[in-house]
Amino acid sequence: MDLKALYQDIILDHYRTKHHSGLREPYAVEVTHVNPSCGDELVLRLRLDGPAIADVSYEAVGCSISQASTSVMTDLVIGGSAAAALGLYDGFLAMLEGQGQADLDEERYGDAIAFNGVAQFPARVKCAMLGWAALKDALGRTGGRTDG
Repeated sequence: MDLKALYQDIILDHYRTKHHSGLREPYAVEVTHVNPSCGDELVLRLRLDGPAIADVSYEAVGCSISQASTSVMTDLVIGGSAAAALGLYDGFLAMLEGQGQADLDEERYGDAIAFNGVAQFPARVKCAMLGWAALKDALGRTGGRTDG
C-alpha cells in the first residue's frame, strides 16, 4: 500500500469512527465554528483540569476531512497541556500552509500527518483546520475556568 492510500485510509477511519464525538458535560467553554466556504459546522466543548485538557467533545456536520481532523486533534490534545495543544495547532497549521513541504514529527503528531496531502488543495485547508481553530478559540475563552 502506498503512503497516499494509507493516509486516505487513516482519514476515512477517523471519519467513520470519530473519537470523542458527542457533546459531554461538564465543560468550561463551548464554541461554535462554521466554515462558510463549504458549510461545515462544529460545536466544541472543552474542560480543563488545572493546566491540563481534561476533555474535548464535539458535534459536527460536514465533510470527512473536517470531521476526521477534529477526531485526530482530540486524540492528540486530551491529557496534555493547553500550551502543548497550541504548539500542536501551530505545527499543524504550518504543515497545511506549507503545501506539503513542511514535515511533522510523526511521534508527536501521530495520525495528523495523514492530512499532509490536504495542503495540496487550498480550499480544503479550512476544512482540516475547523476543529483546531475551535479548540484554539475555546482555550482562549477559558479565562481560568477548569470545569463547568
